[in-house]
Amino acid sequence: MLDLFDNEYGPDGFRTCSVTGLRIHRSAENPTKLFALTAIVALLVGGIFAFTVAMTRWELVGLLEAGDFYTHLSMHAWNLLIFWMIFMEIAVLYVGGPMVLGRRLSIPTLAKVGWGTMVLGAVAVNYGIWKTSAPNEAPLLTAYVPNPSEPLFYAGVIVFLLGATIAALPFFATLWVEKRENAGQTLPLVTFAAFTTAVIAVEAILGGLAAFSYAFLWRMEIIASVDAAIYRQLYWIAGHGTQQINLVAMIAVWYFLTHVVGGAEVVSEKVSRTAFILYLFFINLGAAHHLLSDPAVSTGWRIFNTSYAFYGATFASLIHAFAIPAGIEAGRRRRGLGGGLFGWLTGAPWLNPMFSATIFSIILFGFLGGITGVIMGQLQLNMTWHNTLATVGHFHATVVLGTTVAFMGLTYFAIRTLFMRQFISPKLASIQPYLYSGAMAIATLMLMYVGILYGVPRRTTEVVENIPGTEFSLSAAGPLFSVFGVFALLAIAGGVLFLVLAVGSVLFGKRIEPGDNDDITPDGGLAADGGESVHHYEMRGTFVLCLVFLTAFVITYLLNWYLLSQLWKIGI
Repeated sequence: MLDLFDNEYGPDGFRTCSVTGLRIHRSAENPTKLFALTAIVALLVGGIFAFTVAMTRWELVGLLEAGDFYTHLSMHAWNLLIFWMIFMEIAVLYVGGPMVLGRRLSIPTLAKVGWGTMVLGAVAVNYGIWKTSAPNEAPLLTAYVPNPSEPLFYAGVIVFLLGATIAALPFFATLWVEKRENAGQTLPLVTFAAFTTAVIAVEAILGGLAAFSYAFLWRMEIIASVDAAIYRQLYWIAGHGTQQINLVAMIAVWYFLTHVVGGAEVVSEKVSRTAFILYLFFINLGAAHHLLSDPAVSTGWRIFNTSYAFYGATFASLIHAFAIPAGIEAGRRRRGLGGGLFGWLTGAPWLNPMFSATIFSIILFGFLGGITGVIMGQLQLNMTWHNTLATVGHFHATVVLGTTVAFMGLTYFAIRTLFMRQFISPKLASIQPYLYSGAMAIATLMLMYVGILYGVPRRTTEVVENIPGTEFSLSAAGPLFSVFGVFALLAIAGGVLFLVLAVGSVLFGKRIEPGDNDDITPDGGLAADGGESVHHYEMRGTFVLCLVFLTAFVITYLLNWYLLSQLWKIGI
């Protein structure tokens, strides 16, 4: 079909990638393309609703009536937070598993069955949300019972989760065959990261099936009632678990792309693997921050999850925050590309959209998403963030500036190495990560500011002009909303540019011929030629960057405690 699934394979079905040197089998490559293309469709649908939602929150425009806002917001959230992400994450599993291992994809038929089931579920969810009418309510991403939603919505979610499970089975089967044939050998780091992602996904899917099956039975009146407190805890196993999948898959992409296009080398595999194991034990406990204001859970439960357990996941993230830039610095210095303190970074391939998108994802996720995530996870500080637009800012910092930007970089890489197409405009492809990441970063900061500084709520359409039923005014936040509106439009323009480049290049890009991909290979080659061990090279630039990050962390943390302390004046 349009030559999208045609590459030149040998008699055994394998070909060798000219960039990574990996042996790629058609049984792994074609499903990867299929899932990636479907993810792009979900991104398109969710992006359309990003425009209507943003132009409603910018009250100067006020595009939608309150009755339509939640429907559009639900379409935006489910297509971007769930479908765009999980279709891409299945593709990441197939890259991290059979492709990195140089194997066939085991049971490839299940990949097709899983894809079809996921598509069926996604269509049902979208239809269920769009056709919502009273007494049902659009579910957003917090489909809390006893607020009723369309039965088709619950059924669609269940089908989608079952489809994702089926699609992940070939990945697990491939790893099982690999370990049987190579017992005693460790998995490559990227494969290990993909395995961690898949294990966390299983946990999230089980929680999601339990929660949505429970709600579906109630909605179909098979059971008379649901325990709302139990439902919320089941729900957040999937509700936040899906975002933890995003996080771990994103980090796997960071390790992969910084190596294959930036020349990074892993400084310590044991340390990086330990960080992934910490995620396995602790990261899903971070879901507790959604229930910190919930009266149904005990104080001890909240304190354990948001302190001792939560720090385990935070420590893992800090390890990656050092290991990945350190790998870039050491790898480039080893190739003679790192003069001075930051020469290894300033001389990096910043015009390569795969590299720039990856680095922007690392920086913006760390400074905006990671720090705010730790703050929101604190029992006391959560009170100033909970149910304000600052929370929405955190979502955009993690899922958009982090995972989506990383996946954009991965898509560019797939276009050049899997679909074997040149970009229809290399110049625009170089600009797009700067436009999208820069504009979205400012829009995200505005969401955080209006939430933290003014307490603007996140679940109403009108806040600046008035809050229905009260004379309390938030009009002082108006100028920040104007800044948000302008940069939201610029970010949407960056997203549209990405879709045009991705779809246009896949359909109309010039076919890659041997030697055409040399411009995206790391300076000095994928593997450094001889020289000292990577541990002989200085990483002082990374050390300075980490000090900058920790300084920002401390300042932001203390500032939030200061803002919290000001609330006590309300009662004086």
